[in-house]
Amino acid sequence: MFLVVGLGNPGAEYAATRHNVGFMAADEIHRRYNFSPFRSKFSGLIAEGNIEGEKVYLLKPQTYMNLSGNSVVQVANFYKILPQNIVVIHDDMDLPTDKIKAKLGGGSGGHNGIKSIDSCITPNYNRIRLGIGHPVGKNEESIVNYVLSVFSKMDKDNVEINIKLTADLLPILLQKGVAEFSNQLGMRLAKR
Repeated sequence: MFLVVGLGNPGAEYAATRHNVGFMAADEIHRRYNFSPFRSKFSGLIAEGNIEGEKVYLLKPQTYMNLSGNSVVQVANFYKILPQNIVVIHDDMDLPTDKIKAKLGGGSGGHNGIKSIDSCITPNYNRIRLGIGHPVGKNEESIVNYVLSVFSKMDKDNVEINIKLTADLLPILLQKGVAEFSNQLGMRLAKR
């Protein structure tokens, strides 16, 4: 049994922003595979489904980014899902929009949603990091404005391709682990 979490902020005003690529990926996974409709539970929107024989809960926390861990820990505790069976998909401004990286565990990289999850369940879960590019300024205000802005046309195209690629390869992560997912990802990205 797995928990796949897409991070974002609830509300129409955030729907198309860079910080919401995790929600966008969750929606693509929901469309692609056989999931129940999302329902409101565990401080989030949750759906139940099956990806190539693996039972999966798909979660979009509705707590706003900084408190994402509150929703994740509720689901993990209720269904007794271990951290190594949790996959969190989130934005990463240290990667350009044509890049994706995946790993098990690690630091937060300053991402408040990841910090929140780390504090609630330990950092030993799988992360899929979707590149959103980096703002010009480095002060907090320029970073906040950047992550809450919409994508340019080129960046949007790159991110949509990456979201589809993540959904394509998710069964490999669930069945063979993050290392094999990363290998397959590297091969697919090299062909672009």
